[in-house]
Amino acid sequence: MASSHPDESSSSTSGNNASGKIPGMSDQEIDQAVSMMQDQIHREIADSMPLVGDKEDVMGLLREYADDDAVYLRKINLLSEKYSHLRRMRGDGNCFYRAFGFGYMEKLLSDKETYDGFRERASKAKDSLIELGYPSFTLEDFHDQFLSVLDGAANGMPLNELLEVFREPGSSNYLVVYLRLITACHLQQNAEFFQNFVDDNRTLKEFCNTEVEPMDKESDHIHIIALTSALDLCVRVAYVDRTESDKIVFHDFPEGRAPQLHVLYRPGHYDVIYPR
Repeated sequence: MASSHPDESSSSTSGNNASGKIPGMSDQEIDQAVSMMQDQIHREIADSMPLVGDKEDVMGLLREYADDDAVYLRKINLLSEKYSHLRRMRGDGNCFYRAFGFGYMEKLLSDKETYDGFRERASKAKDSLIELGYPSFTLEDFHDQFLSVLDGAANGMPLNELLEVFREPGSSNYLVVYLRLITACHLQQNAEFFQNFVDDNRTLKEFCNTEVEPMDKESDHIHIIALTSALDLCVRVAYVDRTESDKIVFHDFPEGRAPQLHVLYRPGHYDVIYPR
């Protein structure tokens, strides 16, 4: 992290502290103090927002932007033509996986068409991970928890119970971990293809160790492609960003199929959205 104190070359006439440093603190101590303050801010944000929010009108997004922010206001209005509601995920780096997991299981409460195939692929991922060298005793708990909640959703679990599972950090994070592992598994099983998306001369295994498996690591296209391919689920992502455009860009993963789950992307964050 770059030091947060002023440039030491700048001139100052305020007493003996010409460098602009905090008296008695080294650069490292200043950086540590700034880092602790940022962590505290993140914790306060986390405490004020559930991991998975209530369903709300998509037009509520307008309150997040200034009246003169024409690009975002226009795109939110365009979004509302196709989508009626959204459900916010906590912005903790796990939002795509949580949106994917909750959004699909919520859909299972009323539509079980894809359940059998999805369950089979989610279950088999454990054996594939063991073949890749992941320890079976570690995988067992994540695998069993995921399938237990999945089966519950398919067998009539009330929505409030599903929300409770995804809002409780322990159970919710177990589900996110298993989705991350499924993603890592598919990437490594298809390394020849996905290696083209990895930079810094890293192997797919190294990429998974640092960018996929750890909690709080944000997701990009490579993660979405891998997870949707592994579980054979089509996700439509609506991109609402600051690019000057008179339309919203939609991207289906994979392309050419009817989407079964819809997700809103704003820079660095994903939420579930519901078609009209």
